[in-house]
Amino acid sequence: MGFDLDLTLRRGERTIALKLNTGSGITALVGPSGVGKTSVLMMVAGLLRLDEGRIAVGGQVLCDTAQGLYLPPEQRACGMVFQDHRLFPHLSVQANLRYGIGRGQAAMGLAEMAAFLGIEPLLRRMPRSLSGGEAQRVALGRALLSAPRFLLLDEPLSALDEERSGQIMALIERIRDELALPILYVSHDRAEVARLADQVVEMGL
Repeated sequence: MGFDLDLTLRRGERTIALKLNTGSGITALVGPSGVGKTSVLMMVAGLLRLDEGRIAVGGQVLCDTAQGLYLPPEQRACGMVFQDHRLFPHLSVQANLRYGIGRGQAAMGLAEMAAFLGIEPLLRRMPRSLSGGEAQRVALGRALLSAPRFLLLDEPLSALDEERSGQIMALIERIRDELALPILYVSHDRAEVARLADQVVEMGL
């Protein structure tokens, strides 16, 4: 089961409204800059409050304004990865991964996750020494170790060159196929979306 969203967010004269019901796999949100794609992810994560509507993932209701229901972010079992990876610069790769370990039972332990992501040789390194692709692998690992029920990916390839983008896309496909997590994916790159997405949602201004 995937995402069941019916949400409205007002910002002055501008309104972001989206209604969708998806299956499993990767659902891509596409559209011009400023249309509200990242805001949708933030609402699903609980980091931004919608004005009206309902958010459910995998059959679990996370927010329903009509019923006054609003789960805080830490109770949503959500893994989120941003385009700038947001690793802690003062922590090693291993410590960044360990920080992600949540209370739930993740699909893999830290060592197994490092092997799955191909980052075992990086564990003792600091984020400043990583390439963009390496940093995104670590960010994905940190998100997955939190035992998420779903993933939110906000343009995770936008800062990468073609070779590293291809590597991360292959990794995202493995996550989709082997871990069976529903993924909401924001991108402006049509070729990227054509390769990865099981469903595509067009957002307009």
